[in-house]
Amino acid sequence: MRLMHTSDWHLGRSLHGAGLLGYQAEFLDWLLDQAVSQQVDAVLVAGDVYDRAVPPTDAVRLLDRALLGFARAGIPMVLTSGNHDSAVRLGFGAGLSAAAGIHLRTSLASLADPVLLSDAHGPLAVYGIPYLLPDAVLAELDCARSHEAVLTAATARIRADAAARGIGRVVVLAHAFVTGAQPAESERDIRVGGIADVPATVFGGFSYAALGHLHGQQEIGAGAGGPVVRYSGSPLAFSFGERQHTKSVTLADIDGGGQVTVSRVVTPVPRPLREVRGRLGDLLARADGDLAGLADAWVKVVLTDPVRPAAPMERLREKWPHTLVLDFAPEGGLPGADADLVRLAAATDPVEIAGLFVEFTSGGPPDEAQRAVLRHAVEAAQQAEAAA
Repeated sequence: MRLMHTSDWHLGRSLHGAGLLGYQAEFLDWLLDQAVSQQVDAVLVAGDVYDRAVPPTDAVRLLDRALLGFARAGIPMVLTSGNHDSAVRLGFGAGLSAAAGIHLRTSLASLADPVLLSDAHGPLAVYGIPYLLPDAVLAELDCARSHEAVLTAATARIRADAAARGIGRVVVLAHAFVTGAQPAESERDIRVGGIADVPATVFGGFSYAALGHLHGQQEIGAGAGGPVVRYSGSPLAFSFGERQHTKSVTLADIDGGGQVTVSRVVTPVPRPLREVRGRLGDLLARADGDLAGLADAWVKVVLTDPVRPAAPMERLREKWPHTLVLDFAPEGGLPGADADLVRLAAATDPVEIAGLFVEFTSGGPPDEAQRAVLRHAVEAAQQAEAAA
């Protein structure tokens, strides 16, 4: 049995203001092509299909087009809701979709409703666990208020159902933070009462746990003889902290005894992400040399000039039009807050106080032209106050 595991599409998301929907459409077309060429028996999508509970209409249309493509190709899909999704909206029309081979698992009621697949070795059951907010389900599951307790109760129901059906090969989808996994900066915190993570052993007894939520692909050890517990990672980077990731989808081949062999298929990269640091003049001087490759990349620039230069983003985008993020980390650091407060307390001239603000925000004191502007603004304010 060959399954393709993916997650965290975040349809409708942008990257620091740069729209990604077109690239997400290219990924979904690529995914269908890969599913056909790799001859997969089903595609598993482990949550965060959309980026927010009320997705933009273009994202809804894109998902509709993608699911229709898989249905027409006769490739079953199992999709669960993640913490970014609205379970109700994503799960709308689940019964009708199932008739086309698109299986939506977005509610607690669907825990013991597996998608049954079969091959020469017999049946294999795929169970989808939607993201379960502990406060919303702990009463029904009769468990404590933590993700570990909720998932323990949910997987117990699944084991009982699989045992009743006499099925030994079991795959589960879950959207969770497993102990020992490495997060990325673009993921939303799912802590509840300070308890966010769950041990990999909660998936004991299964063949494969197809996880979503974390954006870096990784496998989590569940102990000798335990299941393969794996994050496929997001197909696109959603932060500059992910610039070193190699994005992919996972192929899980499961033999007749439930043993799993994993491989990865690297996803298309719309633009590389790059980060550079230095003084503005030095960076611009290198833009046609060793940094020429940044012209086609999404770029984050950290300027180290002692004083904030004029119009830095405009000047950077002349060389690197896809510069998205500009940070300022002056050499020697910004002035200390304590020292600033002492100077501010000693100042009485409004122009001087305004000048201290300029120094705090730019890293250097205002020049004569800036002082003239500040003086004019203060005098205008004083005249307006006197006339009131």
